[in-house]
Amino acid sequence: MRLKNKVAIVTGGARGIGQAVSELFAKEGATVIIVDLLAQGQEVADGINNNKGTAEYHAVSVTDRPAIEQLFKQVNDQHGKIDILINNAGITRDRTLEKMSEEEWDAVIDVNLKGVFICTQAAVPYMKSNKYGRIVSAASNVGLRGNFGQTNYAATKAGVIAMSKTWTVEFGKHGITANAIAPGFTMTDMVKKIPEEHFETIKASIPLKTVAQPIDIAYGYLYLASDEAKFISGICLTIDGGVSR
Repeated sequence: MRLKNKVAIVTGGARGIGQAVSELFAKEGATVIIVDLLAQGQEVADGINNNKGTAEYHAVSVTDRPAIEQLFKQVNDQHGKIDILINNAGITRDRTLEKMSEEEWDAVIDVNLKGVFICTQAAVPYMKSNKYGRIVSAASNVGLRGNFGQTNYAATKAGVIAMSKTWTVEFGKHGITANAIAPGFTMTDMVKKIPEEHFETIKASIPLKTVAQPIDIAYGYLYLASDEAKFISGICLTIDGGVSR
């Protein structure tokens, strides 16, 4: 198993890509700590535990610094370390720039960018003390290419890429790698709501002529979180079927 005896925190691990990451990591031997405000996280944890994996669910917001710091300390105290941090939690509040409210801007910045900052800042001291860490954060091909109506979202995802490159320089000497993953269209609940005719147009624009399944993205996270990627840091792995070619 590629993550045997590793302790992995997965934010936004209750559904979609995060759920796929949580389940795959557990299958590969990790103790998975699911951090999500969705109560579905408990169902995901129960499913993992019922299938001979190990998982916990904690209803904590990534924007709540005191709660995150307390949780990460609890995880380290209980399990003796934090090996992997998957910064997956994210939201959208799509609107064109001229119509976007400051509240919509702030909401996306708080979760997608500041939340990654808070969680990483909380995890790094434990990784440094163990001289080992894998930080993998959710970017998006929108952070590389931009997208209509997503000024706030694109800004956060570009920021995640830049932060990961910075952390590579700051923490590499402590045995910590920092990378990002940029998914394209993935069959999550959000994508399932797209009208059929628009969905077909999207598929036609992708060189592979289909959208990703959450597990396709999860395997990218698995690779960057594993020891197979021990000499990979500061990259953004794009998984979008060839759109960002």
